[in-house]
Amino acid sequence: MKKLILNFNSKDSKKIKNPKNFLGGKGANLSEMGRMGLPVPPGFTISTKVCEIFYKDKKKLNKNLISQIKKELKLIEKDVSKKFGDLKNPLLLSVRSGARVSMPGMMDTILNLGLNDKTVKALAIKTSNGRFAKDSYRRFIQMYGNVVMGVEGYHFEELIENYKLTKGVLLDTDLDESDWDGLIEDFKRTVREKTKKRFSSRCS
Repeated sequence: MKKLILNFNSKDSKKIKNPKNFLGGKGANLSEMGRMGLPVPPGFTISTKVCEIFYKDKKKLNKNLISQIKKELKLIEKDVSKKFGDLKNPLLLSVRSGARVSMPGMMDTILNLGLNDKTVKALAIKTSNGRFAKDSYRRFIQMYGNVVMGVEGYHFEELIENYKLTKGVLLDTDLDESDWDGLIEDFKRTVREKTKKRFSSRCS
């Protein structure tokens, strides 16, 4: 099997002898549903073999793998009529980790990949909801900061709780758009302080 990245609807998955071993449990199930014609969201699975290659190559993706990922991304863009990084109609992605065996509660997720300081404005206009757009962006920073950059989650949660205490509210939903603006900057500053690296909009 030369292909290491498979679209959910790819017929190539039929050629795989052990789908769960190659695609992980989640990926194998999505592939099977796609082949059955069930309405799964457009997407692709990066095989477990890529993980082996990644660590073998000192945690770097080679040009061939990056090319395959970009190719699959183009297919999603065409399917949903959105473009990754577009300043008018941005495509947002959900990145979910999987394993060859079930590991409830152990797998990481990053939502809203594709948001940055510019595309968040496009999302606000597209949805006519600035608060929703800013909340989505801070979630991305929080998840990316934790999963990818290694910042402990409680640092972000403490900032949110402090904002709520300052405003005298109990729920996250009571925070408005300007609150999320402030938290976005606080989240970025926290990432910089804890990792000595700037959270760049190019991360998305």
